[in-house]
Amino acid sequence: MAFLPLFPLNLVAFPGEKLNLHIFEPRYIQLITECLEADTPFGIPVYIPNQRMDFGTSLRVLEVSQRYDDGRMDIRTEALQIFRLLSFINPVERKLYAGGQVTYHNHESSTELLPGLLDHLKKLYQHLQTNVDFNDRSENFSYQIAHKIGLSLEEEYELLQIPQELERQRFISRHLNRIMPVIQELEKTKERIRLNGHFRNFDPLNF
Repeated sequence: MAFLPLFPLNLVAFPGEKLNLHIFEPRYIQLITECLEADTPFGIPVYIPNQRMDFGTSLRVLEVSQRYDDGRMDIRTEALQIFRLLSFINPVERKLYAGGQVTYHNHESSTELLPGLLDHLKKLYQHLQTNVDFNDRSENFSYQIAHKIGLSLEEEYELLQIPQELERQRFISRHLNRIMPVIQELEKTKERIRLNGHFRNFDPLNF
């Protein structure tokens, strides 16, 4: 177990992800200042309304990009480890911010790729006419693309809790299988809208 100062946010940070934050509330200015002074991490438990905050990710501050005269700051951070929140104290004694005891999850790392996953992704981005950079040889490929496939916050939170990399990729593959027919039908609808009102050639029908 470990104790972490906590910064609850309505987002999921996946291990290895770089996250830019604007710090403006006095309690979080205090939290980040103390983490910088002691070179210690802080935690972002995932806040979803009407649900318990059970899981989150620890982060370290890489850099203070800008400090403002009123104490606000822009920081660059890196997500480290996934944790489960065992206790939540708000505020910590003699502090402005919250904290809690956490236990870290030993999530499995792997460079293995689920067969067919890359093809699914390429089709998705072709339909969306979007270029997305990713390294398919990196560890934990699921974390690299998790924010780039249209998952809801609740789905990202569910993915965060899956310990095995191939199981995370299967979760993503099932998601892609669900949304691809919707995207394809949307493309057909857009084409019908574009054609509406224009002259079109119709093949004669034989009755």
